Amino acid sequence: MKVTFQFSGGLELVTETTEAVVEIDATEMKMSDIIAYVQKNLVKSQSQPFINGNNVRPGILVLINDSDWELEGGLDYMVQNRDTITFITTLHGG
Repeated sequence: MKVTFQFSGGLELVTETTEAVVEIDATEMKMSDIIAYVQKNLVKSQSQPFINGNNVRPGILVLINDSDWELEGGLDYMVQNRDTITFITTLHGG
Protein backbone atom coordinates (compact mmCIF):
# COMPACT_ATOMS: atom_id res chain seq x y z
CA MET A 1 0.00 0.00 0.00
CA LYS A 2 1.39 3.42 -0.97
CA VAL A 3 0.63 6.29 1.41
CA THR A 4 1.69 9.93 1.18
CA PHE A 5 2.41 11.73 4.45
CA GLN A 6 2.57 15.52 4.67
CA PHE A 7 3.87 17.47 7.66
CA SER A 8 3.57 21.20 8.34
CA GLY A 9 3.15 23.86 11.00
CA GLY A 10 6.45 22.84 12.57
CA LEU A 11 6.14 19.06 12.30
CA GLU A 12 8.50 19.14 9.33
CA LEU A 13 11.22 19.93 11.87
CA VAL A 14 10.39 16.76 13.81
CA THR A 15 10.23 14.54 10.71
CA GLU A 16 12.91 16.42 8.74
CA THR A 17 10.62 16.44 5.69
CA THR A 18 7.45 18.11 4.46
CA GLU A 19 6.33 15.05 2.51
CA ALA A 20 7.10 11.35 2.42
CA VAL A 21 5.66 8.81 0.00
CA VAL A 22 5.94 5.42 1.67
CA GLU A 23 5.27 1.88 0.50
CA ILE A 24 3.88 0.03 3.52
CA ASP A 25 3.94 -3.75 3.47
CA ALA A 26 0.36 -4.24 4.66
CA THR A 27 -3.03 -4.73 3.08
CA GLU A 28 -5.02 -3.23 5.96
CA MET A 29 -4.08 -0.58 8.48
CA LYS A 30 -6.17 1.61 10.72
CA MET A 31 -5.17 5.18 11.46
CA SER A 32 -4.10 4.02 14.92
CA ASP A 33 -1.54 1.77 13.19
CA ILE A 34 -0.46 4.63 10.93
CA ILE A 35 0.22 6.90 13.91
CA ALA A 36 2.46 4.23 15.45
CA TYR A 37 4.16 3.75 12.05
CA VAL A 38 4.88 7.49 11.71
CA GLN A 39 6.25 7.67 15.26
CA LYS A 40 8.54 4.67 14.70
CA ASN A 41 9.66 5.33 11.11
CA LEU A 42 9.32 9.02 10.27
CA VAL A 43 9.78 11.04 13.48
CA LYS A 44 13.49 11.89 13.70
CA SER A 45 13.50 14.27 16.67
CA GLN A 46 11.98 13.32 20.00
CA SER A 47 12.29 16.91 21.29
CA GLN A 48 8.63 17.57 20.44
CA PRO A 49 6.20 14.72 21.18
CA PHE A 50 4.15 13.49 18.23
CA ILE A 51 1.92 10.99 20.00
CA ASN A 52 0.06 10.88 23.29
CA GLY A 53 -0.85 7.31 24.18
CA ASN A 54 -2.14 5.77 20.94
CA ASN A 55 -3.26 9.07 19.42
CA VAL A 56 -1.59 12.20 18.08
CA ARG A 57 -0.87 14.75 20.76
CA PRO A 58 -3.36 17.58 21.29
CA GLY A 59 -2.84 20.42 18.85
CA ILE A 60 -2.15 18.27 15.78
CA LEU A 61 -4.75 18.48 13.05
CA VAL A 62 -5.02 15.31 10.96
CA LEU A 63 -6.45 15.29 7.44
CA ILE A 64 -7.17 12.27 5.28
CA ASN A 65 -7.30 13.26 1.61
CA ASP A 66 -7.89 16.89 2.69
CA SER A 67 -10.82 15.97 4.97
CA ASP A 68 -10.81 16.16 8.78
CA TRP A 69 -10.05 12.65 10.00
CA GLU A 70 -12.90 12.81 12.55
CA LEU A 71 -15.33 12.89 9.60
CA GLU A 72 -13.65 9.76 8.21
CA GLY A 73 -13.72 7.71 11.43
CA GLY A 74 -10.66 8.96 13.31
CA LEU A 75 -8.45 6.20 14.70
CA ASP A 76 -10.72 3.53 13.19
CA TYR A 77 -10.41 4.76 9.59
CA MET A 78 -9.07 2.00 7.35
CA VAL A 79 -6.24 3.52 5.32
CA GLN A 80 -6.55 2.98 1.58
CA ASN A 81 -3.89 2.65 -1.08
CA ARG A 82 -2.81 6.10 -2.31
CA ASP A 83 -4.32 8.00 0.64
CA THR A 84 -2.69 11.29 1.58
CA ILE A 85 -2.47 11.84 5.32
CA THR A 86 -1.57 15.33 6.49
CA PHE A 87 -0.41 16.27 9.99
CA ILE A 88 -0.44 19.98 10.89
CA THR A 89 0.47 21.27 14.30
CA THR A 90 -1.55 24.24 15.47
CA LEU A 91 0.81 24.89 18.40
CA HIS A 92 3.90 26.36 16.79
CA GLY A 93 4.70 29.29 19.02
CA GLY A 94 5.39 32.78 17.93
